[in-house]
This record gives sequence, structure tokens and C-alpha cells, in this order.
Amino acid sequence: YAMLLSLIFLIVLVAAVVGFVFRHEIKTNFESNLNLALRDYNVTADRHSEAVDTIQRTLHCCGVQNYSDWEKTEYFTQRGIPQSCCKSQDDCSEEDLKDLSKAKPKVFVDGCFFLVTSTMESKMSVVAGISFGIACFQLVGIILACCLSQYITNNQYEMV
Repeated sequence: YAMLLSLIFLIVLVAAVVGFVFRHEIKTNFESNLNLALRDYNVTADRHSEAVDTIQRTLHCCGVQNYSDWEKTEYFTQRGIPQSCCKSQDDCSEEDLKDLSKAKPKVFVDGCFFLVTSTMESKMSVVAGISFGIACFQLVGIILACCLSQYITNNQYEMV
């Protein structure tokens, strides 16, 4: 049991160190994937399009760096900026969303990349605290399992 807990502890420790060391690569990878999701965005309900819509609605953002990122997409040439960028669904018409200057006051202008990464970084202290607490319980479990093993081993010799 102590060996199993030690293995889990080491896996979590390695994952935390790798995540910390490669955090810039994770950000870069997220940004490129978000750009790909915008480029391939369409009106059919695929997972990537739904994820983009959810991020934009939840964080009140639009595009990767800003709302004008949509201008480079095929979706923009057909339909304009997506409805998920609108501040108010009642105020956004399809004609307004096809023109960036008309759309600017009606859509969120901030990009999603900065908001997602800043939200993640602000929650990192909570995640680190919870991880540290779990690691402490694992270490206590390892120590108690070793003590129990030692106690059982000592009692076997006394019975003979």
C-alpha cells in the first residue's frame, strides 16, 4: 500500500513539475489551437465550434486577441462575427455582425486568449493549495502504512 501511494505521489509530483516547466509551451499550444478553432469554426454543432462559443459567452470575449480576428475566417465572409460575441443577443443583427465597424459597439472587443490564461493563472493558487493538501495526506498515509508494516513484521517474530 505504501509503495502504491508513493507511486501515485511521484506521478502527481512529476506532473506538477512538468506543468510548471512547460507552462509557456502550454500557452502557445492553447493559442494555436484556439486560432485553428476560429479558422475551422462553422455553424454545424461540432465540438470545437461549441467550445469557442462557450468560451466567448462565459468570459465575455471575442476572437483570440480581439474581435477583429474573425475577419480572417471563412465564417466571417459568409455570416460575420458569431452571435456568441454579442453583448446582447437582442441588439445584434446579422448585418451589423458582417461589418467590423458596426459590430464593435455591439460585441465583446477583448480577445479570449488573455482572459482564459489570466483566469487559469488566477486559479492556480487554489489548485496548488489543494494539491499540496492531498500530497500531505498521501505522505501521512505512506508513513502510517510503513509503520503498520513494521508493526506486523515485529509481531510475527514474537508469536513463534
